[in-house]
Amino acid sequence: MTEYNPFERGSHPVGTRQFSWIDQSRDHEMPVDVWYPATNAHAGEDFDPDKMARYEIVPGLGESSQHAVMNAESESGCFPLVVFSHGYGGERRQSTFFYTHLASHGFVVAAMDHVGNTIINMISGQSKTGDIEFMRRFILSRPADASFVIDQMIAGEAGIEIDANRIGMSGHSFGGWTTLKTLETDERVKAIVPLAPAGGKTSDGENPLPDALTFDWGRTVPALYIVSDLDSILPLSGMRDLCERNPEPKIVVVLENADHFHFNDDVEKNQDGFKLFIEAANADADEEAKRGMDEMLSLMKPSTELVPGNHAYALINGLGLSHFDAHLRSQKDAADLLQRDLSSVMADQGITISLMV
Repeated sequence: MTEYNPFERGSHPVGTRQFSWIDQSRDHEMPVDVWYPATNAHAGEDFDPDKMARYEIVPGLGESSQHAVMNAESESGCFPLVVFSHGYGGERRQSTFFYTHLASHGFVVAAMDHVGNTIINMISGQSKTGDIEFMRRFILSRPADASFVIDQMIAGEAGIEIDANRIGMSGHSFGGWTTLKTLETDERVKAIVPLAPAGGKTSDGENPLPDALTFDWGRTVPALYIVSDLDSILPLSGMRDLCERNPEPKIVVVLENADHFHFNDDVEKNQDGFKLFIEAANADADEEAKRGMDEMLSLMKPSTELVPGNHAYALINGLGLSHFDAHLRSQKDAADLLQRDLSSVMADQGITISLMV
């Protein structure tokens, strides 16, 4: 019998499909991408530069690629589902390293754009950082987006059979908050992996996100938090507050010498690019905004002084898969791994973590 190794890529080639679905109850259209196990006819194609899916996030800023084949034939079967929610000013393909890893191990992953709160909306001025009323709009709409995507996936709208009893959720930053909030209204979600989630208590002005979370789920939902010790956008103190409020069972893993963008594809590019963006935005900001940006900049290190993005990918892929294997598939070997000394488990991968207790 092969030893359980969640850090290795799975045996399935990975396909991806794109959809645009309309929630008629809200007159709300959203792009959704889905990743899934593909047939063996596509073996190796998800790592072939000529066949890997390519996409453009911001027009004119070049293409990105992912380890998946566009519109590949899907493997037959009934699969567990993981829904992913992007961060504030992000977009649905922000963490394809994680989606494709899960899909290679037999999961289906669906990630939607939270329309109005994406990077395109920010660039166009439609998404307003720091606007409390604007934020409250997404307190309502983001969980509704996630539940609608679950509805669509169970209904077979992606052309893949989903096991409605094996559904998990993950998300980064505001998407981590969305993951926690969705549990209050959607009992179908059975396990979660919040990545550097928003929603912890802060000292800098009005913030509606902490009070919007009740943690009253009416059921047991195993949680694996993965956060970073040098998060310049959502500091570790806020993560501690969130995790103290989160009921058991929970595991909180802290990646050492990492920042907020270690949960995205292209960590180094995002880390250094965001730092330049903040520096440029600071020139035109009002005094209060400048103080906040100056504080953020003082905490934000260049990527060369942080752990490589590959460390974050291995951590999230390995432990994230283990968590969903344990709690959506009842795999004993995955549950056993999570009960081990995770610092030692990750040290064997050359990665330094600590556990928040």
